[in-house]
Amino acid sequence: MKKLGPIILGFIIGAVLTYYFCPRPTDAMHTMDVEVKAPKDTISVAQAKILSKNWEQRNPIEVDSTLEVEGSKKKIRSVWWSLDEINEYLAYAEVESKKLGYTMTGVRVYLGNYGKNPNQAIQNRNTMFIVPTGPRKTSKASSLNIMLPPTDNDIPAPPLNHGSGGNGGYPQ
Repeated sequence: MKKLGPIILGFIIGAVLTYYFCPRPTDAMHTMDVEVKAPKDTISVAQAKILSKNWEQRNPIEVDSTLEVEGSKKKIRSVWWSLDEINEYLAYAEVESKKLGYTMTGVRVYLGNYGKNPNQAIQNRNTMFIVPTGPRKTSKASSLNIMLPPTDNDIPAPPLNHGSGGNGGYPQ
């Protein structure tokens, strides 16, 4: 029994050293403290709804065939965003989704049309915008989580718009 004291002391010293020298997981909530600003080309949800409605109303073959890139005979058939723009928007959309009570699980791309816009360069022009999607957060104790699968509905966070127009069809 006399030799049990140094063994217990060794365990205590080992526990203290382990506590101070082993890495600890960082607090995941500290990322919420960092303010993420909306990317410059983020539009309001209302603007996105207007673009989408205009697309539905103003996209007959006649309109599509007359929309040509200025100085070119090629029609715009795609929209391009840089990887930096996409990553910046995804970080912003995820934070906004959490603030609104959603879990962002993906994005959806919508077609839109600027309609009767005061800016002549984009008037009646087609566009695309990106919208975050995911289910509304529910409490872990909710019985609905078992009964209903989560749906990836559009999250009412500001969508991303104003990518560069691509010329011609896919692939370019």
